[in-house]
Amino acid sequence: MQSKDMPYVLFVAEKIYFEISKIKKSNPDFSNIDAIDAFIGSKSYVKISSGNFHNEWFNELKKNKFIDQKTNKRIPEETIKLLKIQKDVIVKQLIQFPDLYYTKSHYPLEISQQAFNNLWRMCESYELWCKESKQNDLIFLNIID
Repeated sequence: MQSKDMPYVLFVAEKIYFEISKIKKSNPDFSNIDAIDAFIGSKSYVKISSGNFHNEWFNELKKNKFIDQKTNKRIPEETIKLLKIQKDVIVKQLIQFPDLYYTKSHYPLEISQQAFNNLWRMCESYELWCKESKQNDLIFLNIID
């Protein structure tokens, strides 16, 4: 991979990844699983799972006439459509039921497990991109190892 420019579809994954990394760094005894569990229900999780992360991003892009501020290139309409689909999928996959996270036996409910699995896959995707773009210094959780 020659470019180190991150694909737009990984922006939300990067946000999730760094928030989970912060949780783990603040709690050295936490496993990745514990850190992801702690992320669920956080302010960042609520912002992402409600669609507000993407809404704010879209408003910023619109204000800048869909010009990427880092590259000064126009973001293609197809990419914007893809990001809107991503937002819809994330809202559905990270549905919020904080009071129902665990059953009485302390096993995650299926819908909570679905959210967890999606967060895990987003972190994996981010790490894979970091490896492919030879930016190993951005890898903190070592999920793919």
